[in-house]
Amino acid sequence: MHITESALPTNFIRQIIAADLSANKNNGKVATRFPPEPNGYLHIGHAKSICLNFGTALENNGTCNLRFDDTNPEKESIEYMESIKRDVAWLGFEWSELRHASDYFEQLYQYAVELIKKGLAYVDSLSAEEIRVYRGTLTQAGKESPDRNRLIEENLDLFTRMRAGEFADGQYVLRAKIDMASPNINLRDPAIYRIRRIHHQRTGDAWCIYPMYDYTHCISDAIEGITHSLCTLEFEDHRPLYDWVLNELQTPCHPQQIEFARLQLEYTIVSKRKLNQLVTEKHVSGWDDPRMPTIAGLRRAGFTPKSIKDFCERIGITKQNSWIEMGVLEYCIREDLNTNAFRAMAVLEPLRVVIDNYPNDKVENLEVSNHPQREEFGKRIVPFSKTILIERDDFSENPPPKYKRLIQGEEVRLRGAYVIRCNEVIKNADGEIIELRCSYDENTLGKNPEGRKVKGVIHWVSEAHSLAAEIRLYDRLFTAPQPDNEENFLDVVNPNSLQTLINCRVEASLKTSTLENRYQFERTGYFCLDSDSTNDKLVFNRTVTLRDNWEKD
Repeated sequence: MHITESALPTNFIRQIIAADLSANKNNGKVATRFPPEPNGYLHIGHAKSICLNFGTALENNGTCNLRFDDTNPEKESIEYMESIKRDVAWLGFEWSELRHASDYFEQLYQYAVELIKKGLAYVDSLSAEEIRVYRGTLTQAGKESPDRNRLIEENLDLFTRMRAGEFADGQYVLRAKIDMASPNINLRDPAIYRIRRIHHQRTGDAWCIYPMYDYTHCISDAIEGITHSLCTLEFEDHRPLYDWVLNELQTPCHPQQIEFARLQLEYTIVSKRKLNQLVTEKHVSGWDDPRMPTIAGLRRAGFTPKSIKDFCERIGITKQNSWIEMGVLEYCIREDLNTNAFRAMAVLEPLRVVIDNYPNDKVENLEVSNHPQREEFGKRIVPFSKTILIERDDFSENPPPKYKRLIQGEEVRLRGAYVIRCNEVIKNADGEIIELRCSYDENTLGKNPEGRKVKGVIHWVSEAHSLAAEIRLYDRLFTAPQPDNEENFLDVVNPNSLQTLINCRVEASLKTSTLENRYQFERTGYFCLDSDSTNDKLVFNRTVTLRDNWEKD
């Protein structure tokens, strides 16, 4: 896949904001917010929203708040809040203010009281199922609740008692009184408060009633002085309710809600419920499993903030839902790592090579470039000795056509070292190759002698100086490009999405690897150190292959 570079592209949101600034709307101010619900880890779709909201603020010298929509404590936790803050910071963004919807619980309550006093909200005793039936359908108008015309005084009394904890969970809800015949179902007297006795991670047991999202979100935006409330297309039908609440409350600030298409990335799912199912049913090792589309998973897999932000910019902001090829995301990380990853040598399936004419006790510390095009990356020392290890598939007794690696009786160059010739193949009783006996030409260090052409170059490590490593080869988690469209998404989980190699050897320089380092293992792929690593055994994750192995013919 080839993607050309381009200047920062425009989009309809940039155009709207440019027009607002030109008209001095909001006194020339741009204020956005990123409002995740802390009920799971952020995923690649959230990355698009993060880049849009924080990026819009940065482009216009504005502000962007990080606000937790913590109105449903049953599914929320401090762990999720901390992971969200960590992910936003890792992507390179700083929030202007850290806010929580729970900061506004008292104000939200008082605004609800105001709606009741205006005759625009009422306490309803219908059950959730009854409310659903009364609401009607897309083709049939709703039916008014018997409680819709309660007296204002009675509604105020019941709502006060709801807050005081006098009623059971679900016994009453507070509903906005709008229009049960509206063609927009969201305006058919939506619930704005429900009774729920759940301990809140920030407010403890101070509240037993909690506001609903559609009611909370618009008021929170207004309180914070948000100018442009950017959200995904599924909230387009909710915009009339957003505006109704703010209009009826006559809030001094009335943000403009603008919707954009959510990110739909092939071979992934972004439903938090389904991602949680993958975790709880142990189809993956956790929210940060490198196969997960979470930001934490992408980080552990070796993706960089630059690659994710580049991906979000390349796919653009539109009003049209569409599926993005996984190859676009993989292109972005390959492009970044090809330029910025250190080179190193790792042997995933070792085959022992003894160089018979190399001195037994000699060790050469060879200087090898850390990057062929980046002199500033410097060089590293790679020990060379009599016994080395090469990849098992870099030798063949019956080579296919155009095979340019090692075969018996022929020569190959070792990366950054000498030309060797295979003279003998040693096998065990089962006929398995266990060792190659080779010779080297001491005059070929870093060069080919005049008139001699050696076609192949292979990587290697010194057996005595190499380090033990476990290498995890990750692939796409699903075999179907749109797993959400399958009858059961678990049926298309890729059984080969993880291959663990436990007998690998890597060059000694990787002893000082950190979680921030990225490497191109010669001819194998791009890798990063995993947090499971120990002093005794390094663990590396494959970020992406050198080329797209899924590319269609």
